[in-house]
Amino acid sequence: MLNRLFGSDVQLTSVALAVGVVVAVAWFVAYLIARVARLAFLNLTGETDHRSFKAPIVRTPIRIIWTVVFLLLMATLLPPALDLAGVSIHSGLQVETLTRWLLRSGLHVTLITLLAYALIRIVGTVVRRFEDELGRQAGPDGLERAKRARTLGSLIRNVVNTAVAAVAILMVLQELDINIMPVLTGAGIAGLAVGFGAQTLVRDVISGFFLILEDQVRVGDVASINGTGGLVEAINLRTIVLRDLSGTVHVFPNGSVQQMSNLTKDFSYYVLDMGVAYKEDTDEVVEVLKAVAEEQRQDPAYAANILGPLEVLGVDAFGDSAVTVKVRIKTVPIQQWAVGREYRRRVKKAFDARGIEIPFPHMSVYFGEASKPWLFRDAADGPRPARDAGAAPKASGAAPKVSDTEPEAIDANPRATDAEPRAPDAEGQ
Repeated sequence: MLNRLFGSDVQLTSVALAVGVVVAVAWFVAYLIARVARLAFLNLTGETDHRSFKAPIVRTPIRIIWTVVFLLLMATLLPPALDLAGVSIHSGLQVETLTRWLLRSGLHVTLITLLAYALIRIVGTVVRRFEDELGRQAGPDGLERAKRARTLGSLIRNVVNTAVAAVAILMVLQELDINIMPVLTGAGIAGLAVGFGAQTLVRDVISGFFLILEDQVRVGDVASINGTGGLVEAINLRTIVLRDLSGTVHVFPNGSVQQMSNLTKDFSYYVLDMGVAYKEDTDEVVEVLKAVAEEQRQDPAYAANILGPLEVLGVDAFGDSAVTVKVRIKTVPIQQWAVGREYRRRVKKAFDARGIEIPFPHMSVYFGEASKPWLFRDAADGPRPARDAGAAPKASGAAPKVSDTEPEAIDANPRATDAEPRAPDAEGQ
């Protein structure tokens, strides 16, 4: 087989020696270049481990560099070494042709691959260091910024990886003498179709990116979106998810958000409209409200959630039965309702102890004046105008005896008893 490949009698010792020398030289030179590249990567990324190749961010690219350099040196040095050993290759794989391709197109492919990989790693490193810097900041605000940085960092990494990989693949295909025009044409048609058919999706993604970038709302905030309020459970590039007090989950596409109100941005206020009776002294009411707020502020269970003293905004309205005093308490985000409920309970107990009236709706029922009595007469006497109860009866013949208290009257109760006999008519019948 060796005779057919090289065309002459071959001395295996000379061939083995030539190949061994080439392998040793290629390995040593590749090792030196890999060490230089490793130091460059470590300085670029800020890693401190200069003693090994085990740093994750540099291990993979260093291996690629070492392999590429080793193969290039082998392809370059092997033909001259075999020629010095007295071996001429006249069939099979043309090493000269392979060498020319490796030194021209192969080198271009290698550089494109390395540059693309380096760009992806650099962007990933910068984003990760940015996330770590925000994550090391103390306090709840730092944690929220770290969440936002992770969301944006993931988006940036995905976009950069996709774009760089697509461009690198097209450039490599072109170096391999593959016509990329059909690929570009197909990509253009696909992009046009996506642009027309997925306008809503594109709008949602763009709106979601700026929503996260501008820090309009965070996971864990209480927000109202298009009139629906709830706790923000997730913020994605396409949707934002709310869960209301009853546990119902509401999903809004980011492009459909017309109005959004964040109720827990940085801090919150609990606003109380306190109604008292008109007879109460409003100055005394304000002093009681301040005292109760200060007592609650000193309570260890609520001290961490209250950010300042009670703010009295003054007498706000005169209602139908109450004077309204408006006050508010500044709290940490989301804790305004817990602080407010406890404050209401304490205010009720303080008002009861001071005798301050909290009015509530009343209803007064008015029956009007007593009606005048109706005269009771037979139908034979014809109609007769009613007279006043105090007027004396008109004499007519033998006047019958009637009751002294209710002359010619009938009780309002239709159920007459024997103790209340029917009044006789004018003729005594």
